Amino acid sequence: MSELSSIPSQQQEWPGTEAALDPHPDHGERSWTPRGRLTGKRALITGGDSGIGRAIAVVYAKEGADVAIAFLPQEEADAAETARLVREAGRRCSLFPTDLRTHDACATLAEQAVAELGGLDVLVCNAAFQMTYDELEKFPPEQIERTFATNVFSTFWLAQALAKELEGGGAIIVTTSIQAYSPSSHLLDYAATKAALNNLTVNLAGELGSRGIRVNAVAPGPIWTPLIPATMEPEKVKTFGADTPLGRAGHPVEVAAGFVFLASDEASYVSGTVLGVTGGKPVF
Repeated sequence: MSELSSIPSQQQEWPGTEAALDPHPDHGERSWTPRGRLTGKRALITGGDSGIGRAIAVVYAKEGADVAIAFLPQEEADAAETARLVREAGRRCSLFPTDLRTHDACATLAEQAVAELGGLDVLVCNAAFQMTYDELEKFPPEQIERTFATNVFSTFWLAQALAKELEGGGAIIVTTSIQAYSPSSHLLDYAATKAALNNLTVNLAGELGSRGIRVNAVAPGPIWTPLIPATMEPEKVKTFGADTPLGRAGHPVEVAAGFVFLASDEASYVSGTVLGVTGGKPVF
């Protein structure tokens, strides 16, 4: 696992790509030790092409799960590489290029993923959009709509579409963020969506518990993914993660470990919680 305490100044065009990241992040390709914790499970992962989503797909596969990943059409190259890594681990990977900003797109994705995998045990709502601006007046109205539709509305719609399929032992896991607890002014809309997702997680856990569905969230801190150089100024990228108690950014695989636990039978009595993976930043 490469050191992330010092990241070179760099920038990419949105949405960014894994191949251009320096240093290359660890998704568990070689570092993860499988223990058979998800044997036979089937998971749908949104935003599964790169970053945290890729790491979740890779370690789920190594733990014995088949996966379907949703991704934006322009991220097809990264998605293909994720599929290669999943298949290299001996599991199935179905690819669904999808823009999640409409109800119809989410309903179609849910239906196709269930058909392709022959059912579903785990829904991971990980897809997210962010773009930074230094002043309130500079946030475009269309961005606010895009951020909430991608981050919050799609999570609601997918949970709604897949609740019946997940009854009797399924799990929903949502990616929130340290931004829900300690928001940055240049991420006003993004931080607000993550706080909304924390609330939605708790409410869904209360709503779906009687149907045998566990609902939890993982709140990452500064994790080294293509989204960072694609949405931040190069000089801010250079110090990314340095303000954490551990003094560095995290690798995607370090977040994916939490998703493995929450999807596994080891977490059979865990629901309605937000697990922080933040390098020491508080989540309360």
